[in-house]
Amino acid sequence: MARNRPPRPSVLAGLSHIALAVWALLIILPLLWTFLASFKSNTEIFGDPLQLPGALRLDSWGRAWDKAHVGQYMLNTVIVVFFGTAGTMLFGSMAAYVLARYQFIGNKLIYYYFVAGLAFPVFLALGPLFFVVKQLGLLDSHVGLILVYIAYSLPFTVFFLAAFFRTLPETVAEAAMIDGASHTRTFFQIMVPMARPGLISITIFNVLGQWNQYLLPLVLLAGDPNKWVLTQGIAKISTLAGYEADWPGLFAALSMTILPVMVVYIIFQRQIQSGLSSGALK
Repeated sequence: MARNRPPRPSVLAGLSHIALAVWALLIILPLLWTFLASFKSNTEIFGDPLQLPGALRLDSWGRAWDKAHVGQYMLNTVIVVFFGTAGTMLFGSMAAYVLARYQFIGNKLIYYYFVAGLAFPVFLALGPLFFVVKQLGLLDSHVGLILVYIAYSLPFTVFFLAAFFRTLPETVAEAAMIDGASHTRTFFQIMVPMARPGLISITIFNVLGQWNQYLLPLVLLAGDPNKWVLTQGIAKISTLAGYEADWPGLFAALSMTILPVMVVYIIFQRQIQSGLSSGALK
């Protein structure tokens, strides 16, 4: 009687692990170098790239926070991303739930209309978008940028959550309706908690996408520097660094921009993976 032998690792599996290791190094090493460069002097930065900082210099972080106004840019970014993500998740989850669970005339048409937004590049609409926001009187305002963030984040949110809501059991919603729960109560108190893994995953994706957005703020917030977000501020700092030779300050500003996103991803890493795997398996 033949014994069951464990499967041998294939050559393809070994190559895939090597490719993943190389990819991880290509991502981690530049981030680590940027963080270490924020504590170096100009001489150390342009010297040996693998050299560790000679001393723990925190003055570059202070210059980036105060002189380069990274603190103001970060506050503006947090406000815009918070309300942009909150609006996206509220409207996107409600639209996805209705499109996934209710049948009515035009259901598929509306759904495909949202999906079509995934194939529409942002830069193609910058001109018309500028004039629309200007006519609404929302140019150079955080409100206008938040509304545009919501509009451009809805297609992917609806596409992702509609597929997730379709996998939820119908019997639970029917039981709630029999008990007298309204459609609104059924959605917020029953269906939303059941869809929590998918909601967390898409929320993190929206936060990362809106945090790193550059084109939209560049067009819609070009006037008042006090309302700029981090991506605009970093672009300005990178230009000034060449004139003032303050490269440690530039890398400190970059580190301040990267660290919040890394912390958010590390904290919610398991929730993101569970949400994506749940949607794929279902």
